[in-house]
Amino acid sequence: MKKIVFLSLTLAFSSVTVAQLNTPQIDDLVNKTLKTFDVPGIAIAIVKDGQVILSKGYGIRSILSKETVNENTLFGIASNSKAFTTAALAMLVEEGKVNWDDKVVKYIPEFKMYNDYVTQEFTIRDLLTHRSGLGLGAGDLMIWPDGNNFTTQDIIMNLQYLKPVSAFRTKYDYDNLLYIVAGEVIHKVSGISWGEFIEQRIMKPLEMTHSAASFLRLKDTTNVIMPHVPTEGKLKAISRYKNQILDPAGGIYSSVNDLSKWVMMQLKKGKYGIENQKQLFSEKQQNEMWSPQTILPNKPVAPYFSHYKSYGLGWQLTEVKGNFQVSHTGGLDGIVTQVTLLPELNLGIIVLTNQQNGAAFNAITNTIKDSYLNLKSEDYVTLYSSQRKEKEDNADKISEDVWAIVNQNKKDKIGIDLQKYTGTYKDNWLGDIVLSEKKGKLYFHSIRSPQLSGEVFYYKDQTFAVKWNNRSLLADAFLTFSANGINIKMKPISPLTDFSYDFQDLDFERVK
Repeated sequence: MKKIVFLSLTLAFSSVTVAQLNTPQIDDLVNKTLKTFDVPGIAIAIVKDGQVILSKGYGIRSILSKETVNENTLFGIASNSKAFTTAALAMLVEEGKVNWDDKVVKYIPEFKMYNDYVTQEFTIRDLLTHRSGLGLGAGDLMIWPDGNNFTTQDIIMNLQYLKPVSAFRTKYDYDNLLYIVAGEVIHKVSGISWGEFIEQRIMKPLEMTHSAASFLRLKDTTNVIMPHVPTEGKLKAISRYKNQILDPAGGIYSSVNDLSKWVMMQLKKGKYGIENQKQLFSEKQQNEMWSPQTILPNKPVAPYFSHYKSYGLGWQLTEVKGNFQVSHTGGLDGIVTQVTLLPELNLGIIVLTNQQNGAAFNAITNTIKDSYLNLKSEDYVTLYSSQRKEKEDNADKISEDVWAIVNQNKKDKIGIDLQKYTGTYKDNWLGDIVLSEKKGKLYFHSIRSPQLSGEVFYYKDQTFAVKWNNRSLLADAFLTFSANGINIKMKPISPLTDFSYDFQDLDFERVK
């Protein structure tokens, strides 16, 4: 699952003291968030001291049906699924069936990275910690956008073609593909699919009765959100992502009611049930999952002045005002989510949304969190809205300037020999694309990922711009041809294009 990139925020604070929020205050906060960020529906839950003190839905599931969100409404939790994958592995570790530092090739002999040494040294722990040496979101175009025909085995085979951008285990760069490999390890070791393991070994014991490992595994879809994307100035309900290949990295569908049970188990160090007599995994394994594995760059800023940031096993780890924080975010097209735990306060906050604006969940989570930290708090909704608008205005200006040049070229009727560029081009891992001419226009079509199709326009020099037919992708891209027309490199036009559109990792060569 792609991970949405959210705003990096430096805050200037007013002198408003926030006590722990009551339900009417939270209602006001969420309703303001819905309106400000044009989010149709949000569900939130707060877990404190072993009790669910709030579990509630707001707004609507879909702008088409207008049906309301409640505490049992199901959302795709996206990359918050990663913690379920690491929990599954922790359970297998305790059963003696696998070790965190076992080599991946022990279980998947065909596993191969670009470098032979890395291949042989790559451990299960390395699959989970975003320190492989691959670039941000490397290879995500094999899982994004939906509608492609790549399999888990294709992904495992194609990892060898992804060139590293840093030395092995030296740098954090978020990835999704290696969690898919981790899901396959679970399959090989347990003898059942990742989805079956998650549902039978985690969800069933915790009585997460409405949840499933993916949308296609849901038994009841009568209370599920639709994803929404701002598209060309208007909010649009879009088709949901359904590719089950992504599941170990981002496939789970759940509600705030069900996730509250997951969060309570986490805060109880793996224990659950009546008087916490049952245990999903041990405190030792939770400590392993919550121990820093990969250090992230950090600069302490207001209001939390975090002294470190790191990634554990399926969790983001930091410190806020002297309190340990365990959290994760998740994003699919039209859906973003956040789960935040402060174990020392015995506090958990869950925010699920059906629009892809991460500022919305950040505003809600941080306002609630501040009230428990007894912090002076800003109006996050207004602040984040302003910062978001500035970033979007800048990105819009960059894109508008590109398309203005394209449109001027069309008006000037610049003569381009399109036949020079037509043909079939191959990338080692994405496969073939076809550039074809139809009625004086050039078109791009990916054979294996058909949503990557659209008209190609001349920009300048040897560079063209492709406008995808699906305008909700928000990922138009440059195509730059080599001087001899044999090779093509790509990169996103907008700086806000989600990193899962890793066009920059592609290297096409003409094959016919």
